Amino acid sequence: MTDKPTRPAINMEEFGRELARRRAELGITDADIPRNSGLRRTASKKALLKAIKDAGGNW
Repeated sequence: MTDKPTRPAINMEEFGRELARRRAELGITDADIPRNSGLRRTASKKALLKAIKDAGGNW
């Protein structure tokens, strides 16, 4: 049996707006946040990322 969570669910839209606001206040841009180097990616993850890129997406 699962119990109800003790905290309410996080509203992702609201969280995104709050995060963007805090980053703006601190002057943080996407260029300031390091990306994962990908040195330990599995072949399946590499294939997935390639498929996303080939479809015109940007993960």
